[in-house]
Amino acid sequence: MRRVFGSVRARAALAATLVVALALVAAGAAVLLALRTNLTEQAGSAADSGARRVATSLATGTGPGELDLDDEDQPVQVVDEDGRLLAASEDLERIEGTGTSAVRPVPARTDDGDDSGDDDDRGRGKVSDRTAYHEGSATVDGDSADYRFAEVEVEDTAYGELTVFAGAPLSAEQGAVSTALTAMLIGFPVLLVVVGGVTWLVTRRALRPVEGIRAEMAAVTASQDLARRVPEPDTHDEVARLARTTNETLAALEHSVERQRRFVADASHELRSPIASLRTQLEVGAAHPELLDVEGAVEDTVRLQELAADLLLLARLDAGEKPGGAGVDLAALVREELSQRTGDRLPVTVDIRGSAQVTGSRGQLARVLGNLVDNAQRHARTGVRVTLTVGGAAGDRVNLAVADDGDGVPESERERIFERFVRLDDARSRDGGGAGLGLAIARDVAVRHGGTLTVRSAPEGGALFELGLPVG
Repeated sequence: MRRVFGSVRARAALAATLVVALALVAAGAAVLLALRTNLTEQAGSAADSGARRVATSLATGTGPGELDLDDEDQPVQVVDEDGRLLAASEDLERIEGTGTSAVRPVPARTDDGDDSGDDDDRGRGKVSDRTAYHEGSATVDGDSADYRFAEVEVEDTAYGELTVFAGAPLSAEQGAVSTALTAMLIGFPVLLVVVGGVTWLVTRRALRPVEGIRAEMAAVTASQDLARRVPEPDTHDEVARLARTTNETLAALEHSVERQRRFVADASHELRSPIASLRTQLEVGAAHPELLDVEGAVEDTVRLQELAADLLLLARLDAGEKPGGAGVDLAALVREELSQRTGDRLPVTVDIRGSAQVTGSRGQLARVLGNLVDNAQRHARTGVRVTLTVGGAAGDRVNLAVADDGDGVPESERERIFERFVRLDDARSRDGGGAGLGLAIARDVAVRHGGTLTVRSAPEGGALFELGLPVG
């Protein structure tokens, strides 16, 4: 049972059925109420018409005992102001809901105490404009039924103030309401079954692509083949967008996994050379101490240390490490970092135009500056130039440029050099052991600080790397 109602189809069908059921109950109640009210008002109108017909006869001078009530097809009573029944329908056997339950009239008396009088001496009465209604029942000629009674007063008659009660049967109203209720009790369940079934089928058809997506994702999980893609339906609904987003996610995962595989392979390759070289030197030194190349061993160790630091930083960046929210004075950072570079091959010229603070990690930004200057030192012929400017439409960008006068970067390679472990052929000949991670690290740090890192041709003819960061 839990499995059945745990599906989207079952919940959708149940929800649709409940909503329709509530709507049908509300609509049915409104229809029954309107039907009952309408028919009751019709019965009231019929009762009022009969009561006013009798009241008019009394107002024109007809005495209660002279009324011809045999033609009336409804129960009628005429009651005086003392509550005595002066006239009633001939076949009336029982009545409830009027001013009196009496069914046998008593002789009428005029205001002067005489039980009878000439027509000319009788006063002319006045029929009230107001009608009061009562619910009750009566038995006429052996037939009992519910009635709606109309009460109409007649004033200033020879018999004083008289009240006429006339009833109209409620059988039509009761029959119509009963028929409508029976139809609803039969039709509503059938309609609910149809609604539930149609909703089940429509939902099942609509969710069929979702089942295909689920099955394909299960196959991807089982096979670990991220090259597979889920089927995309030829629609423009949420399911199609889900399929497209799922395929985009699979593509991103495939790219990420492939990137990690290349990273591990390239890291293993880069680590193998200095480790093998260091091991060889140590083995030679152990066998022949006089042949130990201490400087070479130290260089290989430093290279291993720098490579391990680069790999650790890349791992932290890939893990989503936040750059932090501290303010960094980029001008002060540039002056301090460049002042500590005493072993550079070529001189570095610094041109700082303005000062601005950026938000981020001081250590990572210093690493970007160091990597860019190191890269420029390896390719420059006579010197390196570092420029810091504040620009943008509202002075909201700070730009750090590092230029050299080397051979530059071919336009076709200007994006590839920011990939990990990528070194151009010329760089390999000049590189004294670089692993091709410096520019990749610089680009990743720049992006995580909300900035950009690009390369173009420098005025000196070499490469110009431009780091753009938002002012904090």
